[in-house]
Amino acid sequence: MVGRALCRQLALDNEVEIITATRAELDLTEQRTVQAFFQQHRIDEMYLAAAKVGGIYANNTFPAEFIYQNMMIESNLIHAAHLADVQKILFLGSSCIYPKLAPQPIPESALLTGPLEPTNEPYAIAKIAGIKLCESYNRQYGGDYRSAMPTNLYGPYDNFHPKNSHVIPALIGKFHRAIQNNEPHVEIWGSGKARREFMHVDDLARACVYLMAVPAQRYWLELDPMCSHINVGTGSDCSIRKLAELLQEICRFEGELVFDSSKLEGARLKRLDVSLATRLGWNSSIGLDAGLHNVWKWYLSEENPSNRERMISNG
Repeated sequence: MVGRALCRQLALDNEVEIITATRAELDLTEQRTVQAFFQQHRIDEMYLAAAKVGGIYANNTFPAEFIYQNMMIESNLIHAAHLADVQKILFLGSSCIYPKLAPQPIPESALLTGPLEPTNEPYAIAKIAGIKLCESYNRQYGGDYRSAMPTNLYGPYDNFHPKNSHVIPALIGKFHRAIQNNEPHVEIWGSGKARREFMHVDDLARACVYLMAVPAQRYWLELDPMCSHINVGTGSDCSIRKLAELLQEICRFEGELVFDSSKLEGARLKRLDVSLATRLGWNSSIGLDAGLHNVWKWYLSEENPSNRERMISNG
């Protein structure tokens, strides 16, 4: 999802040559193949969006896969980029790097000030390691490796798996199946009281390209070299109940919403302090209502791979 959005945004600049590789072409957990790829291509800047990601169920069920694969991916890519003399990197992390009981909204300085949310701690530790890799290579080799911590993302080409996805794609999939099967209700994990900040992936892509273009002198003047990451979000949040009601209206599901309080729902409140990004001149521009309408329309379109599979299976 993020990689495609970045490519769409970068393609707006005709002077940019975009270099990508599919999973079949390049295994990012294999150090030798990653280094060979960087030696083969002359790369000036790298956007490190590759990661194993998933929702609360996936994080809690596959912790070993999340910490191992993400640490291997970021270690191989950042080191290979250094060996190939890549001048600039933007490493993409996650808002889950912050302590479970961090102050709200969460400032960048909250990193490593308390225990993490247990349900996604392995993924968070891997992302924290990525930030520290960038910081360490900057300190030792004088690089310009930057890190952006996006809030909860959604958009086209998201993962809509019923169990392993994040809340927005999971709900979209549930509403669609309920409508197709004429089901009387949709079950939602948790009480609905937890509050989250959501950002459309196209907003993130625009932020990434913008942050990479900020001159180094201005960028590092605003940031502490020992706290090199920057939050990227909308600055506003909503409850999971409100999100579900909004999606119910957009999808035109006429059944009942059932909240299961026995299921995991993570931290009760999580919103990022985006004042640093604002000082650097970037602000979110896609509202939640417009963004959700965009994703629902895409989900029903022929551009959605899973929709094409459904159409084929239905003859």
